[in-house]
Amino acid sequence: MTTRVTFIGAGNMAGAIIGGMIDSGFARQAITATSPDDSVLAPLRERLGIHTATDNAAAVAEADVVVLAVKPQIMQDVCAGMQAAIQARKPLILSVAAGLPADTLEHWLGGELPVVRCMPNTPSLVGAGAAGLYANARVSDDQKRSATELLEAVGLVEWVDDESLLDAVTAVSGSAPAYFFLMFEAMEQAGVELGLPADTARRLAMQTAYGAASMAMDSDKTPGELKRNVMSPGGTTERAIQHMENAGLRDIMQGAMRACADRASEMADELGKR
Repeated sequence: MTTRVTFIGAGNMAGAIIGGMIDSGFARQAITATSPDDSVLAPLRERLGIHTATDNAAAVAEADVVVLAVKPQIMQDVCAGMQAAIQARKPLILSVAAGLPADTLEHWLGGELPVVRCMPNTPSLVGAGAAGLYANARVSDDQKRSATELLEAVGLVEWVDDESLLDAVTAVSGSAPAYFFLMFEAMEQAGVELGLPADTARRLAMQTAYGAASMAMDSDKTPGELKRNVMSPGGTTERAIQHMENAGLRDIMQGAMRACADRASEMADELGKR
């Protein structure tokens, strides 16, 4: 039987996952997206050929999986409006909303529900995402497989056994695209100061990052080994790496990621107390 999936919310992340699902072979007729504004739904309906609805309760009535893809700040009200329909159906709940604990979501939806929390990142929009997933005790093995299939449609999936580890996932992948964008900015600026046109420096930096990531993904060597393979003794790369090490790049990255994880934990506490 075809798994029926309803997306509550029709923003960029929902659209990316739906597009990836269809490209991976999911049936269009088994996918529904909702929004109170039909003008938001129309592009998805026309581009992807899926079902759309403005009534959340009606849309989840036959769903096997309900993907919560609305902003955390409005999630409680959205859950309240479809609680009865969710309780009647008891579908798998898959949340891509940052910061909202599984227990909070389950409570807002009436309790006794299988809930998977997902921390995706923005490269999911181009099919190159990385997501950390956590399942509460009510999620079956089949439901975990369903969640994996949905998120693998837009990238890499890694499961964690402790919900608090999603804070670490946020630091390592959820917020991390911005770290690399900052690096691109800095490399472009340095290239310009060395005499390159800005667009040339930008393209070289981004293509090099893409190539380095591709090499690391395809290699059985650690990043440290790959780094050392590029560093000829007394050469240009060694000089650059020594400068970064002496400037404290590792401490900067560790501090930044700790700050990110701490803020993710704070947000979970704040949102979970509502």
